[in-house]
Amino acid sequence: MNNDNDNKHWFMRLTRLKQLLQIEPQSKEELITLLRHAQLKAIIDAETLAMIEGVILFSQMKVRDIMLPKQQMTSINEEAPLNDIINIVTASGHSRFPVLDNKREVIGILHAKDLLSFQENHENDFDLHNLIRPASFVPESKRLNVMLTEFRANRNHMAIVVDEYGEVAGFVTLEDIIEQIIGDIEDEFDIDEEAYIKKHDDAHYIVKGHTPLDDFNEQLQTNFLDPTYDTIGGIVMKNFGYLPKRGESITIDHFKFKVINADARSIKLLECHDLRPAPSTERKSVE
Repeated sequence: MNNDNDNKHWFMRLTRLKQLLQIEPQSKEELITLLRHAQLKAIIDAETLAMIEGVILFSQMKVRDIMLPKQQMTSINEEAPLNDIINIVTASGHSRFPVLDNKREVIGILHAKDLLSFQENHENDFDLHNLIRPASFVPESKRLNVMLTEFRANRNHMAIVVDEYGEVAGFVTLEDIIEQIIGDIEDEFDIDEEAYIKKHDDAHYIVKGHTPLDDFNEQLQTNFLDPTYDTIGGIVMKNFGYLPKRGESITIDHFKFKVINADARSIKLLECHDLRPAPSTERKSVE
């Protein structure tokens, strides 16, 4: 009986969607407007709408729109000893690392998993050049749909992005591209759903963009106030004067904020460094 009801429910929704789509959109913008109308009528849910919008806008985006800038790239020098490399890999939590020569040129990519055989610290047997894999170089003007096709064809997960002069501008990963379609994928920056702020040490935090100012002020003992914005993401965006992209940084009242994640509408996740003098013993800690 329940199956019959479910089938009727889905049939009605599909019929309504078909009726709605009989209006022929003349542009991508009109199509998106139509789909949003369908979501308001509960024909599709918000998550489905977001994914469809991501697919529609995907082909218009270029690598430069989502790449992580060179300044934020965690790299490894080709002459670094094993212990130093292990420390870098452990501290970053990433899985792939550009390897640089003494001229700061990218000569390959190191996969963290390739270090597993050296976990017993066989320093004498270690040669980084035997582990690095060839690096893929792509122009920052390459469209994301083409980049995704190349990632799938070559089975790569990272590419080094170069500007019009052939200089390294940053890097892009398969995860970055997929997130443009399906939304955020959990990674080392993720915070428990019920928490707004994750503490890394006494002066380093990961903060959700929609953290209420009252919560931010209480937990970090600050006094951010604004008559227009009531979230820390709103305060950061106001000080930028525009909606910043991933990797951009700004300092506000002795706090340095770096955008970890943002979409076309809002700041999703921030890295926050407290630049005030060493905290007193009375400063509250974040649970």
